Amino acid sequence: MADTTARIAALRAAGTAFVLELTEPVPRVLHWGEDLGDLSAADLAALSLTAEPAVLNNAVDIPRRYTVWPTEADGWAGTPAHHGHADGGSAAPRPTLAGTALREDPEGGGELEVSLTDAAAGLDITVTYRMDASGVLAVHADITRHGTAGPAPYDLAQATVLLPLPRRAGEILDFTGKWSRERSPQRRPLGFGAHAREVRRGKPGLDSPYLVAVGVPGFGFREGEVWGLHVAWSGDQRYLVERLPEGAGSHAAALGGGELLRAGEIRLAPGESYRTPVCHFAWSGSGLDGLADRFHTLLRARPSHPRRPRPVILNSWEAVYFDHDLDHLLRLVDRAAEVGVERFVLDDGWFRGRRSDHAGLGDWTVDPKVWPGGLAPLVDHVRSHGMEFGLWFEPEMVNLDSDLAREHPEWVLGPAAGLGPTARHQYALDLSQPALAAYLLDSLDTLITTYGIDYLKWDHNRELYEAVHGPADRPASHAQVVALYRLLDALKERHPALEIESCASGGGRVDLGILARTDRVWASDCNDPVERQSIQRWTGQLLPPELVGAHVGANPSHTTARVTSDAFRMATALFGHAGIEQDITRCTPEEIARLTAWTALYRELRPLLHSGRTVRADLPDDATLLHGVVAQDGTAALYCWARVATSPEGQSGRVRLPGLDPAHRYEVRVRTDLGLPSFHQTSGPAWLTAAIDGWLPLPGAVLASAGLPMPQLNPEQALLLEVRRTA
Repeated sequence: MADTTARIAALRAAGTAFVLELTEPVPRVLHWGEDLGDLSAADLAALSLTAEPAVLNNAVDIPRRYTVWPTEADGWAGTPAHHGHADGGSAAPRPTLAGTALREDPEGGGELEVSLTDAAAGLDITVTYRMDASGVLAVHADITRHGTAGPAPYDLAQATVLLPLPRRAGEILDFTGKWSRERSPQRRPLGFGAHAREVRRGKPGLDSPYLVAVGVPGFGFREGEVWGLHVAWSGDQRYLVERLPEGAGSHAAALGGGELLRAGEIRLAPGESYRTPVCHFAWSGSGLDGLADRFHTLLRARPSHPRRPRPVILNSWEAVYFDHDLDHLLRLVDRAAEVGVERFVLDDGWFRGRRSDHAGLGDWTVDPKVWPGGLAPLVDHVRSHGMEFGLWFEPEMVNLDSDLAREHPEWVLGPAAGLGPTARHQYALDLSQPALAAYLLDSLDTLITTYGIDYLKWDHNRELYEAVHGPADRPASHAQVVALYRLLDALKERHPALEIESCASGGGRVDLGILARTDRVWASDCNDPVERQSIQRWTGQLLPPELVGAHVGANPSHTTARVTSDAFRMATALFGHAGIEQDITRCTPEEIARLTAWTALYRELRPLLHSGRTVRADLPDDATLLHGVVAQDGTAALYCWARVATSPEGQSGRVRLPGLDPAHRYEVRVRTDLGLPSFHQTSGPAWLTAAIDGWLPLPGAVLASAGLPMPQLNPEQALLLEVRRTA
């Protein structure tokens, strides 16, 4: 939708719209949210008219406008879109419109560029809005110092991409966490002032805000209007929700984000540019599931998105740790093939000097003492079973007890005055140094080529403190991420079929910047199914299941020492890119039989699990969870009814199965491939027995509207329900 008379431009797709009025000096945002339809010229004029707020007492004497690049020049007293200075001057940004370009996409959405210039500061700013068929709005800005500007560089202190929110968006949901408990949700009312989440870890971190959602109070998975933001950047970040008493033009608050910049990190000399990370904004009129559906649609439409079936993985870490005994590993490979594993991954401990986490990082050659014949005997054995081979790396890190650190101490990232404390006995390398980047690329390339490696598990086990380089201790966090992206891009260019997992002490680097270059994430080092039910539930708010590694761990859990049934661990790991993380040579024949049944079930269901819509039920009891995947055409679904703890109530009541159509008829059955869960009841609901015995016909009105009385499970148990449409 574009109107040259009123100079109004819009991007519209999938029931959402972003509308700008191309006013001067700076265009203003008229609307972001629910699609307003194909408005006439009169309607557009009305939208513009109603965007004018009141002029308040004791305030600027013109109506405030919330622009695409808000600053104090607009009467905006909140966080400006950017601030900085040139040798102490030009510190009051005053951009003006220099031009616009609109390219509409016949499939929905399109791209809108707004070019601004700040003559006093010597800056050109281009804000680019891109909406694809998912309705997600991707926004970034390019800030360039005029080639004719004075000799002093412009020190950019911060750049934030911002969009307005309406008054009804009154509650914030974001995330925190720690090792083995990532993406833990937290909610609060939106009050006055700034709710800012800043990441200073050199990566998004285990406590990553991940995605900030602001919605009508009480919004849930299935209901409520929600506006969301994800910052697609793999380093320091900043998320912001801000509300001022005078509002934001005719809107109430602002939502935005970007890279957290360190003092002196971005100094733009004449002709130099800075590009902000892409910020992905999305609106939903149907709760968090609607928001997740938009992000999943966005990711699945990428050309780089995995297209072939996601193979069952066995990762060796919790099976052998650093004990790389070839005979044991060969037996592990044999047993993996027996249960149906399709990709075998050798984890940490294979390279020179690596008998513990105290030494060896940086020396990326196979240890001849442990592997006198190289990795070939293992790799050949893996391939003889028809499996793919993967290998663990941590290229960005170094132990001081390594040949690399001894030969090139200047490659270690840290202050000139001396390094600070280690973390996991290691330091980060300064990836921005060309010689180091070339060494890492050549080392990885040689191993991938030599062994025909199909998959890299790319780890990052420490946070970056005092991330500075060079004799002047210049901040290096931004350069580190840029260099990482460059290294990953070069590796993918040399090996287009290579798959890479982003692992960072588990789920410490889960963002769409890294996923533009990798093929899945390791959601958490915790395979405890109680913790994983929550971790995977909320990781799925942004990522579809096929991008999230979910493994069956050992008993007791490596990270929590909790003892759980293997059926519960398997049912939990089913809803992701499934794998195994234990020494299955120690499993009993009965356990092997269940694992074999589970991998067969995963292979049967992965076409549905990795293409359908993720759905989650809003339940009043946090001890119970109902989640599932529904086919895009609504013809099939798989649900998991899980209990993680006891509850005060004896009955769960009727629970509706989300994502089904009340107007259709269905059949329901309990999948017993993994056995039945342990029940906390004398007998189950009447429908359950019939669904265990076979397909039970039920109308959609019962399943989707009235709901089913669910069976009472003992804690740490799960029931799998399969649904198919019949009419």
